[in-house]
Amino acid sequence: MKKFASVAAYLRAVPPVPRAVLQQLRRTIKAAAPKATEVISYGIPMFKHHGMLVGYAAFKDHLSLFMSTHLPKTLKKELASYQTAKGTIRFTADQPLPARLVRKLVKARIAQNEARR
Repeated sequence: MKKFASVAAYLRAVPPVPRAVLQQLRRTIKAAAPKATEVISYGIPMFKHHGMLVGYAAFKDHLSLFMSTHLPKTLKKELASYQTAKGTIRFTADQPLPARLVRKLVKARIAQNEARR
């Protein structure tokens, strides 16, 4: 796994089309979680707020949004068109996650993290 010194360095290493999708995802997450801090953890960009909030990454054939080990059951229906497994949502640059859904997911993670405090 390649080591990245910053989120910007990670994004520069991603090809242009998926990079644009990840940059939009990053903006949406930042807006939904303004108190979160950005870090590189496990080699990918992550947001932390009272623990790990969400992370995202680009792979050869897909992009992923990483959350906790379980996705909110209330959002399962909205995630039906995406491949999901143990807190990971896979999507493509052609079918990115809608900003509205990302905001809901991030807010759910914030609530989970704050409830554990």
